[in-house]
Amino acid sequence: MAADSAVSNGGENILTESDDDILSPDDLSEVLTTGTKESHDKAENSPFVKDFLRGRIKRELFKLGTAALYYVYSAIEEEIEKNKDHPMFAPLYFPSELHRRDALAKDLEYLYGEDWESKISCSAATQPYVDRIHVVGRDDPVLLVAHAWTRYMGDLSGGQILKKVAQRALKLPPTGEGVNFYYFEGIHNPTAFKRLYRSRMNELEVDAETKKKLLDEANLAFKYNLDVFTELQEIGKDIKEEVQDIGFHGHGDMGGDISKCPYYAAKMAVSGNTTYVCNFAKMLLRQSTVQVILATWVAAVAGLAAWYLM
Repeated sequence: MAADSAVSNGGENILTESDDDILSPDDLSEVLTTGTKESHDKAENSPFVKDFLRGRIKRELFKLGTAALYYVYSAIEEEIEKNKDHPMFAPLYFPSELHRRDALAKDLEYLYGEDWESKISCSAATQPYVDRIHVVGRDDPVLLVAHAWTRYMGDLSGGQILKKVAQRALKLPPTGEGVNFYYFEGIHNPTAFKRLYRSRMNELEVDAETKKKLLDEANLAFKYNLDVFTELQEIGKDIKEEVQDIGFHGHGDMGGDISKCPYYAAKMAVSGNTTYVCNFAKMLLRQSTVQVILATWVAAVAGLAAWYLM
């Protein structure tokens, strides 16, 4: 594998040329990925997320969701800063690459106006999530690893699809206003960065008991996210706003065929599976708002990425 960029860890430049790693089922990243699959599927197949993927997102709900994320990331990043020198978190400290609070503040200013801070509040479902993060940061900072992994790695993956859906559905400017949250300006190669982050996680000295605690905490983080989605879905029932079905579909709408999931297809394409490169392009072509040239471009880039990165 080759990489043409570097990322920084707390100001220290780290080249990513040697991020080819052979994963074991006992590696922390694999324990979390496998052990949270059911929680991930529940969250992705929640009515709110399924509507979002279809492009059936109401502007007011998008604003409320952005506010919820602001409170969550403010809590995560506050506790990360307090614990950045903790031996179990220091290797995962990438503030310039990952931190989202400032980007979310920009989005809220665009969505609500200059006085946005006086117009938002932490919702009933978001508050327990925020409280839990502060408890973890104070009493057991090792568990911050689970919260950081759950949020940041998801944002670097499926979050990029949600960005495109939101821009189309809400007619947001192509220059990024309203969706700054999804732009990671400090990461030029998301695939290489995720490999680096994963390798750093797997180098942490954690015993079986700690891995179990981290897995439990990651599943709890997914539950908190699902609670927020459920709350937004309920709020949306009382919001009268026209929406249009223009987006992608979740797993639950695919007759059990996970290969039709945009997250899965994109992941498999970049992993080097040429079949999924073609399937990903075909999936895009089925979307009424995507032009043939875009599908061709995606297929070409995914194929090049698979050859270059692997």
